[in-house]
Amino acid sequence: MILLDGAATAKSIKLEIASEVEALKKAGKKIPHLAAVLVGEDGASMTYVGSKVKSCEEVGFASTLITRPASTTESELLEIVRQLNNDPDIDGYILQLPLPKHIDEHKVLLAIDPEKDVDGFHPVNVGRMMLNLPCYLPATPAGIIELLRRYQVPTEGKHVVVIGRSHIVGLPVSILLQRNANPGNCTVTIAHSRTNDLKSLCASADIIIAALGKPEFVTGDMVKDGAVVVDVGITRVPDPSKKSGFRIAGDVNFAQVAEKCSYITPVPGGVGPMTIVSLLMNTLSAVKKHR
Repeated sequence: MILLDGAATAKSIKLEIASEVEALKKAGKKIPHLAAVLVGEDGASMTYVGSKVKSCEEVGFASTLITRPASTTESELLEIVRQLNNDPDIDGYILQLPLPKHIDEHKVLLAIDPEKDVDGFHPVNVGRMMLNLPCYLPATPAGIIELLRRYQVPTEGKHVVVIGRSHIVGLPVSILLQRNANPGNCTVTIAHSRTNDLKSLCASADIIIAALGKPEFVTGDMVKDGAVVVDVGITRVPDPSKKSGFRIAGDVNFAQVAEKCSYITPVPGGVGPMTIVSLLMNTLSAVKKHR
């Protein structure tokens, strides 16, 4: 079993990005500037945005964090989006999800300039991804693909089962794995809450992408020997033995599944760090594209 170490891989990629940023500085060119917008005080979102800001500092990016209370109106948020769209110093920005329930998420996402949509959620970027045209790829799926590439995990002709059909992970990663590329050229099945006999389906898979948000859902009897397992889930599970009162669990029962795998991601330290570096890579691409 080989551990797909996202933390170590992300660290290596950050060094590569930092080297490119240093070259931009020496050439007197613009330094990448990434902005993040956080509405409300969701604990997980605050932690995640904080990690993004810290990562920007590590690679030499400029960063801006815009925080607003949960009471922020939709029109107020749209005005922030308009200002970011028109700010020539901002190369890309992200709108941290989820948003408060009184704000129409789709309306706000549609207002983002696709040229600055480094999260890859705007329909223009999603459509270009579908057509295999240059675009900003969604950060988590792109991170998964990059992790498979760096570890040279064989994918051609493999049967992939993606558990979860979200627009953030499940659907886009299924598209990327089907492309005529490396990694890619897979036969992909998307499974979800209405899928019949999921256990047997997973047991037939060469590669499983677990992205459903249910802790330790994938168990040892659902995975065949030699399978590749990518765990996208991250959930706080109550654990009185921990000082924090909880532990972090993925969608895969690691203890049961790992011994059967050829490759597997840990949680934490697997897909999560790769998501953040994918965002940095998109922002660096934005600078190269526009400057």
